Amino acid sequence: MASKPVINRLRRLGLAALPALLCGAFATTATASDKWPDRPIRLIVNFAPGGAADVMGRAISPTMSQVLGQSVVVDNKPGANGNIGIGETVRSAKDGYTLLLSSGGGISINPLIYSKLPFNPEKDLIPVAAVARVHVFLETNPSLPVSNVQDFIKHLQANPGKLSYGSPGPGSSPHLAGEMFKRAAKVDASHIPYKGAGPALTDVLSGQLQYWFDPGPGLKQVEAGKLKLLAIGSPQRSPLYPKVPTLAESGLPGFDADTLFGIYAPTGTPAPVVEAVRAAVLKALEQKNVIEVLQGLGSTPEPRMSRQDFVDHHAKERARFAPLIKEIGLKVD
Repeated sequence: MASKPVINRLRRLGLAALPALLCGAFATTATASDKWPDRPIRLIVNFAPGGAADVMGRAISPTMSQVLGQSVVVDNKPGANGNIGIGETVRSAKDGYTLLLSSGGGISINPLIYSKLPFNPEKDLIPVAAVARVHVFLETNPSLPVSNVQDFIKHLQANPGKLSYGSPGPGSSPHLAGEMFKRAAKVDASHIPYKGAGPALTDVLSGQLQYWFDPGPGLKQVEAGKLKLLAIGSPQRSPLYPKVPTLAESGLPGFDADTLFGIYAPTGTPAPVVEAVRAAVLKALEQKNVIEVLQGLGSTPEPRMSRQDFVDHHAKERARFAPLIKEIGLKVD
């Protein structure tokens, strides 16, 4: 609805001037969109190098660059479970030159656990395109005397509070998977948060952490025999490891810790730019090498998810995890 001063001005100018004014407004928007992009685009990844988000960003950015005709440069901004990168994206110009690749938890879960966020992801970000559904894999350091989930649960029960697991941060899907596991298995262990999956993986490999719920980067270490893979925290088995059971099959019914990673833009970014970015992401998800990288993380590419389904997914995640967050009293000042 136009304001009264604008309406009065139009009345003074006369209706004959209205088409010219509207054409001028549309021409300005079209011109801005037509020029985009005329310089490199920054793709903020809000977790540390080596994690799932970082690997995804570096996998899709070359094709995005080819499609858009400008370099898409990955810029890692880790910290505060993704909030540092989200905040920088929200504060950036709404011109399509700053985008965000984030886990779904950073968008859906962080507002539930951080009491003083200076932004509202639901209002301040536009979900542009889903990239992949990320699964988490229960992995242990080889030094643990366990070979399956049942053994592991018995080991935890015999050593209450003595084992530690790591995650990319409070409220991340690996952290929530760890909390779900503790409650379902009735065990006690310490959570150690990191600034990304990469640093957590390093400490699982060294034995400083005894286990973790891996969002994908640790699978190469599983193949190398440096980690034990006990189960997947998804409703279905992974095509990569068809013989590895789900946690639901291992005695923890209903266990589902999947999350969705995707691309976001600051609210206010022109619609034609948003659609151009979305088209570039979807083109990247068609590439064989990109598919192989995403599947190598144990994740499932999501090229067919509509923008509306991507938007709706965030509300569903908040509703799904809010009771768990309340139960464990997860709050960060």
